[in-house]
Amino acid sequence: MTLRRFDQPPANIPTATTWYLTDLGEAKGKQELFTKQAPQKLKALREHALIESAVSSNRIEGVEVEAARVGTVVFGKSLLRDRDEEEVRGYRQALELIHTRGADLPITEETIRQLHSLSRGGVGDAGEYKRQENDIIEVVPGRGREVRFRAVRVADTPAFMKELVERWGTVLHTRTVPPLVALGAFNLDFLCIHPFRDGNGRVSRLLFLLQCYHLGFEVGRYISLERLIEQNKERYYETLKLSSDGWHQGKHDAWPYTNYLLYTLIDACKEFEKRVGETEAPKGSKTELVLRAIDRRTGNFQVAELQRDCPGVGLDLIRRVLKQKQAEKQVACISKGRNAQWKKTAKWKLGTT
Repeated sequence: MTLRRFDQPPANIPTATTWYLTDLGEAKGKQELFTKQAPQKLKALREHALIESAVSSNRIEGVEVEAARVGTVVFGKSLLRDRDEEEVRGYRQALELIHTRGADLPITEETIRQLHSLSRGGVGDAGEYKRQENDIIEVVPGRGREVRFRAVRVADTPAFMKELVERWGTVLHTRTVPPLVALGAFNLDFLCIHPFRDGNGRVSRLLFLLQCYHLGFEVGRYISLERLIEQNKERYYETLKLSSDGWHQGKHDAWPYTNYLLYTLIDACKEFEKRVGETEAPKGSKTELVLRAIDRRTGNFQVAELQRDCPGVGLDLIRRVLKQKQAEKQVACISKGRNAQWKKTAKWKLGTT
């Protein structure tokens, strides 16, 4: 319903969207320079992004694994304990497919089904369109469960998906709108169609990453787009709700959600520019991951929060980093016990411990 509008150029593009597109144009120009400046430093960023993406995208949907098991689940070959671990490893496999074959992996129904199959661990109805209605339900305090959005009906889903893929190719060819705007429109339409019984959100984020590759943005290889979305998931749900209202009638406002995705991509580019110049060599990369998790914190924080933000990093290392920074008076422990609270001091600076 959004891409249908772009048979003709829109009457106007919001000013904020224009600013975002300008910023992204500049960021794209810097991207190649940064990746060539420090190729030996990027391995740690790639590994961190892979872990963060697999964990965050699933956590948004309520799928979690034990912090101590994350490294094994994402990179190991051992047997998995439960369905949640299968889905996190499956998402990692989908990410690897995009990272290795992104440029040659077309946006087709086959690709979309393949990404869904991988991200769902290849079991049950993985890779198959829904066979029963799957409206989006919201639990409203005092009123119980209510339908927040009615997805496309089962019988209409194949036709809608076929049209979605075709219109994506058409709008890229005709350039009736900037390609990044078309990306936002595609992602919104996909979520409103809701073609799978479960896992639609995860597939939408994989498609976001893949389409960024197609448009020349490879920042998702080094900075987890999924982690940034998780950190701003309230805004994610808010803009999605705003932009899906009236979608079936073609009377919706697609710009809030489109701008959200553009802002997320800008955020990733800025973080990449900042981190690529500061990244340590792979040796000590886990320490660096802890330091950057602390750096991103505002206000008080707990060790458990750092452990969640640093998948694959042991609890002992996190405590050692905090102890060292405490000795340097860069962090302070303001309450003790099982749920001890920490905070950064005015002397805090990002640097290797």
